[in-house]
This record gives sequence, C-alpha cells and structure tokens, in this order.
Amino acid sequence: MARIKGGMNAKKKHNRVLKLAKGYKGARSKQYRVAKQSVMRALTESFAGRKQRKRQFRQLWIARINAAARMNGLSYSKLMHGLKLANIDINRKMLSEMAINDAQGFTSLADVAKSKLA
Repeated sequence: MARIKGGMNAKKKHNRVLKLAKGYKGARSKQYRVAKQSVMRALTESFAGRKQRKRQFRQLWIARINAAARMNGLSYSKLMHGLKLANIDINRKMLSEMAINDAQGFTSLADVAKSKLA
C-alpha cells in the first residue's frame, strides 16, 4: 500500500493561517511560522478586547448618567440608590440613553429618586 504524505493538509493549514494574517506587514503575512505566532497573539488579544469593550461601555454609561444626575442635583450613587429604593429597575444603558435623548424623562426619574432618599 502506498504511503500518503501530508502535503495537501499542511498546505491547507498554512493557507488558513496566512489568510488570517492578511494585512499584516512583512514576514508576518508571508511566512507561515511568523504568521502563526502573530495570528495566535491577535486572536488572544481580540478575546480580551471583547471583554474590555463591555467594561468600557459600562464606564461610558455611568459617566453620562453621573453628568445628567449632577445637573439634577444628585450624584450618580445617590441616584442609583434612590431608584433602587423606588423599585425602578432600569439598566445603565437605557438610563444613559434617557440622559442624552429624553432629558424630561430623566428629570422625572431623578425627582422620584430624590423623593425616596428624603
């Protein structure tokens, strides 16, 4: 029985990695060995980046809510505590959208929070 060599499979594997490395500079996009290292690192970084994006958006929403809350005479933590006491469950993303696009609605929520704190 004839021996089957792995050339086709190796070529396929190399091309898969080189395709992912498209756009990299120099040897990183041409040579398999270097490209493999770069792609492995890039995939690791992209995984971490997806986690960081969630943190950064939450941070942005909180900054927006805080700014709007201070315009209504409250701090961010007082506003959130007042809303919790009033049993108003609204997430930070929606609160920040309200702070930007619906100032009157946000003001009414701030007033509810103030009344519950007093």
